[in-house]
Amino acid sequence: MSSKRVKSIRWESGNLYLLDQTKLPHQMVEEKQNSIGQVWDSIKQMKVRGAPAIAIAGVYGLVIGMKDKTPLPPQDFMAELYNQSDYLKKSRPTAVNLTWALNRVINKVKASLKKSESTAGDSSSLYKTLIQEAEMIHREDEDICKKIGENGLQFIMPGMGILTYCNAGALATGGIGTATAPMYLAHEKGIPFHVFACESRPVLQGARLTAWELQRAGIDVTLITDNMASILFARGMVDMVMVGADRVAANGDTANKIGTLGIAIMAQYYSVPFYVALPISTIDVATATGREITIEERDGEEVTSMGGVRIA
Repeated sequence: MSSKRVKSIRWESGNLYLLDQTKLPHQMVEEKQNSIGQVWDSIKQMKVRGAPAIAIAGVYGLVIGMKDKTPLPPQDFMAELYNQSDYLKKSRPTAVNLTWALNRVINKVKASLKKSESTAGDSSSLYKTLIQEAEMIHREDEDICKKIGENGLQFIMPGMGILTYCNAGALATGGIGTATAPMYLAHEKGIPFHVFACESRPVLQGARLTAWELQRAGIDVTLITDNMASILFARGMVDMVMVGADRVAANGDTANKIGTLGIAIMAQYYSVPFYVALPISTIDVATATGREITIEERDGEEVTSMGGVRIA
């Protein structure tokens, strides 16, 4: 994979570093996360974003929050682990991967506690288990992205136009992205294709992130305004749509960046294949339909301001 692919999350020597995506594409600023509160803010403010990346940042945030809790008795350590996890879950409620990842590490630590109770283990061993599981989730996500790419590669034909929305790229994951994974692998194989990246108002993840990261990797990409998509469909310039997802309900209803529904309706009208690329952790079998998915309400200033300048 190209060395130009930027990583949004770095875990090194027990320290978490997040690329501040709110400053892209003008500045590449990596921030060391010194507290669980800082990780919460980074997730909420979308300094780190994308369902898989949020999950990875969240479990590392839990590691940071529990670092000074090892002197506690194991049962008290577990109680604090639950409290810190619940706190992190409130940062971004729509993306289910965060809850999934936090629940997974807690269950792993809980299993370790049961084992340690018979061997007189202490909270230090529980903390070690927490770190190991968080690191495993990070490694697994990189592998999952590659597998998504391998599965999706078959759909990319030479000369096709691919439309994507928001950012489901390397910046949104621990690997080469979800929706972009097939694109990266197709590019590596020399398959010619063209990507249309919708700007994705109001925070412009498509403009600031997707177009930037694909261009950086040498992939042929054109940035379009969101309301240009329909004319591209009408002119037959879009052969396939590939997007990511924040959550998929048990019946297949999919929640993604606001505006994705309009793209899906256009794709159906013009008989263009529409694919959602996601890891299994994005599927929420406990939520029956899309109507039950908790939709995050963002600050209205994201609509009335752009780049810190008020426009309405």
